[in-house]
Amino acid sequence: MTNDPTPTAAAAAALPELAQAPLGRASAYVDQYDPTLLCPLPRAPKRVEIGIDGTPPFTGADLWTAFELSWLNPRGKPQVAIAHFTIPAETPNLIESKSFKLYLNSYNQTVFADARAVRERLRADLTEALWRGADRTGSIGVRLCTPSEWSQEAVQPLGGLSLDRLDVDCTHYQPAPELLRADHDQPPVQEVLTSDLLKSNCLVTGQPDWGSVQIAYSGAPIDQEGLLRYLVSFRQHQEFHEQCVERIFMDIWTRCRPVRLSVYARYTRRGGLDINPWRTSHPQQPPANVRTARQ
Repeated sequence: MTNDPTPTAAAAAALPELAQAPLGRASAYVDQYDPTLLCPLPRAPKRVEIGIDGTPPFTGADLWTAFELSWLNPRGKPQVAIAHFTIPAETPNLIESKSFKLYLNSYNQTVFADARAVRERLRADLTEALWRGADRTGSIGVRLCTPSEWSQEAVQPLGGLSLDRLDVDCTHYQPAPELLRADHDQPPVQEVLTSDLLKSNCLVTGQPDWGSVQIAYSGAPIDQEGLLRYLVSFRQHQEFHEQCVERIFMDIWTRCRPVRLSVYARYTRRGGLDINPWRTSHPQQPPANVRTARQ
């Protein structure tokens, strides 16, 4: 792990666009609306690293929550809201998180007619950035939760059987897919397994990213001790949240060959934002964007 605040050589080689990103650099905090602060990064290069060249074997979404959103109403009175974003995994780009924070901060001294106007501006700007360079665009979900609705913001753990109950020796701290195995001589099962021991590090700054992960699958039973060791092996790995979840999905998909698979991680917030990637092999509704206790 490195604490160098500038992009590492490996990060810059994987994503040259990081050279233009604000992450890891001193930044001016602009408080007047500025959509140019958003920094899209292409998903494709990191997907090639994990064996995806073309259409991925998954769909899904990145569920973002922004806790530090504010603007001025026409009388100059500050307004606040929690914002929930649903960004499809099919977008050619993701949004670098610090640029997202800086962009949201640019609303702070900007006048909007009402929350609806804020929501539509967020949707338009993010849609443009997420599909930048593509021939088509799609839709993203944006929901604002105003203070009168905050009592409805639930907190609950990820459902499933906790792998953390297992008393295992852990010796790998870089992704070790060889730890994964499934017993194809046994009858197929359906399981939902969870762990709160997921930790990775930022691709650029090396700062720790803490998360919980839920793995739902059907197929040959996966060795649970090996799966827990595998999840722990991300502990010193440097990659963005979305990329870690896609790596976990692909390693389980190729090594264990389940019939169906979903991987969902909820990471603790940084800079007022949390990112919660979800990837699934089969069509289904995304999970509710509900915080865990650490979020």
